[in-house]
Amino acid sequence: MFNQNTFKAMSIENKVAVQIPAKTLTDVKAKVKEIQTLLKPYLIAMTPDERGAALKMGDATEPFVQKVIDYAKTDPQFLPPYFNVEDIEVDFNATRDLNSVARPLEQIMNGLSDTILLSGSEAFQATLSFYNSVGYASKAKVPGAKSIHDNLKSRFNGQGKKK
Repeated sequence: MFNQNTFKAMSIENKVAVQIPAKTLTDVKAKVKEIQTLLKPYLIAMTPDERGAALKMGDATEPFVQKVIDYAKTDPQFLPPYFNVEDIEVDFNATRDLNSVARPLEQIMNGLSDTILLSGSEAFQATLSFYNSVGYASKAKVPGAKSIHDNLKSRFNGQGKKK
């Protein structure tokens, strides 16, 4: 006869057990919506091709761009006719301003991503233990196990050994 002692207990370490209060989630969602509303007029969307073609200005490039802007203001005789210092300065300042918002948000996103990944991983790992247990019970013809196993195994349709 099948019982819980038939199988060795598999130790599953639960590294994260997050329970965010509903009010906190509601407040956070409202603040995210507020951020979206505030920034929407200033943000653009690019296609993947446009993103790939664009030059990227990282931390190492910022001082170079600032120096060029400074030199363009103090030595305008070297300016190409198509170079608009004011436009470049607006773009540069927008980059710095938006980075001051993006960097803390990236830290939040990294924390969210890691917590979502680990929470989901732990939940999935734990449920696989149940799934495997009910699968063994089904093979042992334990009453009720087959219908549960059949219902759960649809998650894995199309997976398994290839012929």
